[in-house]
Amino acid sequence: MIKILFVCLGNICRSPLAEGILKSRIKSLDLENKISVDSCGTSKYHIGEQPDSRTLANAKSNGLQLDHQARQFMKEDFRNFDYILAMDNANLKNVHKVDQTGEFRDKTMLMRFFDLKDKNADVPDPYFGGEDGFQNVYEILDRSMDIFIQWLTEKHALQTK
Repeated sequence: MIKILFVCLGNICRSPLAEGILKSRIKSLDLENKISVDSCGTSKYHIGEQPDSRTLANAKSNGLQLDHQARQFMKEDFRNFDYILAMDNANLKNVHKVDQTGEFRDKTMLMRFFDLKDKNADVPDPYFGGEDGFQNVYEILDRSMDIFIQWLTEKHALQTK
């Protein structure tokens, strides 16, 4: 089982949306028994909360149903996940601070590494903006996820539907 973890700051906007998009793709490709997905935040601001209401509304308008409770990134996540994808450079640095020895650097990367439109840029935090910011984040994650899935299936020789 390949285990994927998405990371943002509070785990109520970007990372649960990325989790929902990947879960939907995994289901449509019949990879549910080969890939598992979770998300978390580097802060403890929203532990136990559901995704932001605007994230939920955006997900619904794009055909997704999110079911997630926010949690904080923990050192054990390095051992529990094969790939840890941060939404931005600040959160990638926060993840790296937890990995003080650099032992797990090969597991960590930016989500937009897989965005052919703007490789290695940050997925912007829509929290302080309007609905258009949430849709922009959805579109970034949606197109990045296609490349990420292609990369995963090639790297692990996964057969898709």
